[in-house]
This record gives sequence, structure tokens and C-alpha cells, in this order.
Amino acid sequence: MGSSAKTAKSFMIEPEVDRYISGTKGEHSASERINEMLKKAMEQERYEKLEAEARVFYAKAGATERKATRAFQAAAVRAIIRD
Repeated sequence: MGSSAKTAKSFMIEPEVDRYISGTKGEHSASERINEMLKKAMEQERYEKLEAEARVFYAKAGATERKATRAFQAAAVRAIIRD
């Protein structure tokens, strides 16, 4: 872990979380393990937000693309019938 300045905080955690941290911290302190887990959770939330934004973007683009595709197909059919 980095040696950056840290802020002392006090939080209540559930016994199950405490047991998990104690069992997975290895040679590190519980505080270091909690920080590691919180950073992973923050990264996960960022990815989830990006995925949600991508779904909205591609849903909008998908509707536009479908309209354009149908227009192209209709024009192609008209050209084939005309020829």
C-alpha cells in the first residue's frame, strides 16, 4: 500500500464483514485491507456507471441505426424492382 496521507475515520461494520477482513488481511493491517477493498468497490462502481452510460448511448444509436438500415433496405428494394 502507498504511504500517502491518511484520514482517521470511525465506521461501524457488521460482524460478518469483520470476520472476512480478519480472515483475508494476511500480513497487512485491517485498515489496509479495508482500503484495498473499498478501492476495488469504487472501481467496480465506476465500471457499472460506464456500462449504464454505454447502454443508454447504444440504445439511442441502435434505434437510429435501425431506421437508417430500414431506409437503406427499402431504397435497395425499390432499385432492384426498378431495374
